[in-house]
Amino acid sequence: MDYDTYLNKCTDIRKTNEALLTLFSEDLKKAGLGEKTIKRHLSNVDFYINEYLILADALPMKNGVTMIDDFLGNFYIRKCMWSTPANIKTTATSIKKFYKSMLVHEKIAKSDYDLLCMIIKDSLELWQEDCSIYNDPDAPNPFFLF
Repeated sequence: MDYDTYLNKCTDIRKTNEALLTLFSEDLKKAGLGEKTIKRHLSNVDFYINEYLILADALPMKNGVTMIDDFLGNFYIRKCMWSTPANIKTTATSIKKFYKSMLVHEKIAKSDYDLLCMIIKDSLELWQEDCSIYNDPDAPNPFFLF
């Protein structure tokens, strides 16, 4: 794909994502969450779908289901200076809530949502461990391959 095509694809994805984030925001408000909590969830999800997935190859939100392990278990830990075991968990929660909203609004299949939940459940502790090790200057880098 040439660069202009890529930019056009990114623009289209961002427009779609804006509408999806609006749906998500409305669902969070209906659930009675506070403004600060809503803002945190939106920020976490926006970074995932509008930064990571687009950088990964101009991928739409639906592709995020299968990219969650690479995002939270690798990219987020190594590239986001603010990564901590605690905010890996809150980011995972935000993404899970977002995809639940997308399921309710029939933007993804139930099998995709179930897969996302399974990946998060099975991998969260490992992601947090790797983050803790990575952030410790005295520990060996868990991403360094010999």
